[in-house]
Amino acid sequence: MNKKINLSKSEANDTLVGSMFRYAIIVSDWNKEITDRLLKGAYETLLEHGAKAEHIAIKHVPGSYELPQLAQIIAKKQLYDVIICLGSVIQGETRHFEFISDAVANGCMNVALQHSIPVVFGVLTTNDYQQAIERSGGSHGNKGVEAAITAIKMARTKENL
Repeated sequence: MNKKINLSKSEANDTLVGSMFRYAIIVSDWNKEITDRLLKGAYETLLEHGAKAEHIAIKHVPGSYELPQLAQIIAKKQLYDVIICLGSVIQGETRHFEFISDAVANGCMNVALQHSIPVVFGVLTTNDYQQAIERSGGSHGNKGVEAAITAIKMARTKENL
């Protein structure tokens, strides 16, 4: 039997300090009710862990497919220590879901590898709307919170190399 775990709470760490880094958060406006919750979780978590509001840039794109495109542009400018991509792709009746999810995941990874900058994949890929709700502040935590914690950890790791 699988026990539901709120990953956002289990990942939180009071000793995690993110004050010395600059963050770019790119958020998809598609499925806005979900992505607004992800953004709120990510932004508040960064602030809770010492990030300065003026060191957090928030940029919007129309859909998840555009996340890696803007991540590439931002990475080239070398103004940020880490990029967080937030989106929500919900399964429909066609294979469109698979193509978008795969393209976004691979695109984000390619940007990270090409530019040696952490690009955090905070994109929900769920079977239905209810699962997206549960993973954006519901019973399964908030993927935005997890993305912010991952961003701080990755920025610190890169800094310590």
